[in-house]
Amino acid sequence: MTDVTTDVTDADHVIEAARAWLAEDPDPETREELAKLIEAEALDELRDRFSGTLQFGTAGLRGELGAGPMRMNRAVVVRAAAGIAAYLRRTAGSDGVVVIGYDARYKSLDFARDTAAVMVGAGLRAALLPEPLPTPVLAYAIGHLGAVAGIMVTASHNPPRDNGYKVYLGDRTQIVPPADAEIAADIAAVGPLAGVERPESGWEVLGDDLLDAYLARTGAVLTEGSPRDVRTVHTAMHGVGSRTVRLAFERAGFPAPVPVAGQAEPDPDFPTVAFPNPEEPGAMDLAFATARELEGGGPDVIIANDPDADRCAVAVPDPEADAGWRMLRGDQVGALLATHLIHKRAKGTFATTIVSSSLLSRIARAAGLPYEETLTGFKWLARVDGLRYGYEEALGYAVDPEGVRDKDGVTAALLVAELTAELKQAGRTLTDLLDDIDVEYGVHATDQLSVRVEDLSLIAAAMVRLRENPPRALAGLRVDRAEDLSEGSESLPPTDGLRYHLAGDAGRGIESGRVIVRPSGTEPKLKCYLEAVVPVGGADGLPDARALAADVLASVKRDLAEAAGV
Repeated sequence: MTDVTTDVTDADHVIEAARAWLAEDPDPETREELAKLIEAEALDELRDRFSGTLQFGTAGLRGELGAGPMRMNRAVVVRAAAGIAAYLRRTAGSDGVVVIGYDARYKSLDFARDTAAVMVGAGLRAALLPEPLPTPVLAYAIGHLGAVAGIMVTASHNPPRDNGYKVYLGDRTQIVPPADAEIAADIAAVGPLAGVERPESGWEVLGDDLLDAYLARTGAVLTEGSPRDVRTVHTAMHGVGSRTVRLAFERAGFPAPVPVAGQAEPDPDFPTVAFPNPEEPGAMDLAFATARELEGGGPDVIIANDPDADRCAVAVPDPEADAGWRMLRGDQVGALLATHLIHKRAKGTFATTIVSSSLLSRIARAAGLPYEETLTGFKWLARVDGLRYGYEEALGYAVDPEGVRDKDGVTAALLVAELTAELKQAGRTLTDLLDDIDVEYGVHATDQLSVRVEDLSLIAAAMVRLRENPPRALAGLRVDRAEDLSEGSESLPPTDGLRYHLAGDAGRGIESGRVIVRPSGTEPKLKCYLEAVVPVGGADGLPDARALAADVLASVKRDLAEAAGV
């Protein structure tokens, strides 16, 4: 294995490490890139690329494309695949199949083919999805094919310069400790790449019957005979979701969604958005414009997927909004889908994550259903015993966990369409149902303080500052209890995070508040999740309750930013 642990602060050492990497890099493009850096003696850039290795963890791999061990490239992928193959041979035997999917980002197909070659070379069977397809199709294929593992090449909603590598095991869930550490150790033990066998053929390329099987399963989320009269605008955000969503809608009997033309086809440059994430400012502007310009009247709902279509965003008409449309928060969509499923008499455990709204706990309790909270991410949510419905505030929803044990933006879109059609038939809207939920359970307003950084040390410094000098009050609400989540608990494994429980203030009409602070697991961000709960006496009191909750969140955000030094 190329030694990348040498002292790269020394010019000779960094050049030596780069030349060693160059000698075994299988990709002509990154070889040329690295050779130019070596020739130019671009020491700062080389130090950045050779300061360590891209870490394999519970999110698999994710990083910027380029040459070197701190970038995503074919050499890194071959080494990762070889380590995964060694782990699978040790834990699952040598006769299992590994199913591999990929999105439409730069190098995704190359990474997928390299992975298939490594698996075959290691004595395993490999099956490649037939084309760039949504992540939930890969997650479904693991169970459908009885695979021992699934690998999805995707960076989800990261910027265009990134790519990634998401790993599932045969139980159809993403890896968690201790499997991630064991696989990381196997990757570290891989020798020179010349010793990793990579035949030029021998893997299976699956046919369209795999997508047909997934699409047939998507209908399981709907009620037979439910209304289908709904007009939808859909954006795939330059990703791979357009065709799959259209086919799922048509198969279910919904009118085909109206595509946002400028974002419907896969484009790894994501030219119309700063970040290909429906939550980012400006990302939905083309969708709003499409809705306003639609002939024959506007749509009932706008649905957006992220580029690998495992997330689902929803926008509703709002005459008071500048664009005439308002994005719903993930927590709001989570509550809407939960209410819809309970109305359909769904049974089983409802679950969400510690950074999502506490509203789901009240909805489940009122319905007499089990409820659980997990750490952030579907790698934890999917493991909840008896899971019937799981969601996280970052636009992820598992509405059919028996079919896909991960978030699925396609089936979530179908369920949103069904709910919208049912409400429309009754002369009501998603906004009306949100009002009903707030009146019944109280306003559970949520917001985020999200700080994107270039220097990751700033995130670590903010966490240290909060641990050493925790706030005693936020927005005038006493911090009743502060938890350091890195210590773990009976119900949660350790994680790098902090949780503050805020006391209510009856005089101000505030029931409670909550703050969770954590570094993002997939992006260079410090993420702070805020919630304020305000009781509502009746429908007439909704505007005042929402305004109060918004004021509380704004004050919490200001006070927390000051406390964290961000």
